[in-house]
Amino acid sequence: MKRIDPSILVGAALIVLGGLFVLQNMGVLNDVGDIFWGVAFLAAGAFFLVSYFGGAWWAAIPGCVLVGIGALILLPDSLDRFGGALFLGGIGLAFWLAYFPARQERWWALIPAGVLTTLAFITFLPELAGDKFTPGFFFLGLALTFALVALLAGMRWAWYPAAALGGMGFLFLVALGSLANYIWAAALIAAGLFLVFRYFRPA
Repeated sequence: MKRIDPSILVGAALIVLGGLFVLQNMGVLNDVGDIFWGVAFLAAGAFFLVSYFGGAWWAAIPGCVLVGIGALILLPDSLDRFGGALFLGGIGLAFWLAYFPARQERWWALIPAGVLTTLAFITFLPELAGDKFTPGFFFLGLALTFALVALLAGMRWAWYPAAALGGMGFLFLVALGSLANYIWAAALIAAGLFLVFRYFRPA
């Protein structure tokens, strides 16, 4: 196949940009610069994604990042609150796409995929329930990520960070209510009983 001269692509981009400015001067479009760069990032991302579906798994990462940037640029002002979730979720999607074609070989992709998906999710929490729930759900999301590593990739060591992070997330959520006082009291009593029992237990 004949190689495309880069000057042709640059010329086509200049023609499109000029046409957009004509439409802006006619009052048909506004913010032509944003539209041009948004479409340019989307096109570049689409190029990498085509390579991904052609077998180059690594191309999913720059592809999704560029598409996310393009979508962020084109996002209407009324939807700005979804910008963070859109961008973080797009990067997370890149690692999900990198993981699925070769699950055992690229199990590591589950960790950034889960972390970024969690971050994308918690961007909605301040609006829905306030900032106070964010730390708890963040740790629970990380716990779920490592649980998936253990379940899907067979990495048994991942159960330990999953349990620790899940416990931290649970404590953060419980600490929001009055039940926390009873749980901490119960934990102290249990620890005390254990020490007393250990002391009086026959050697």
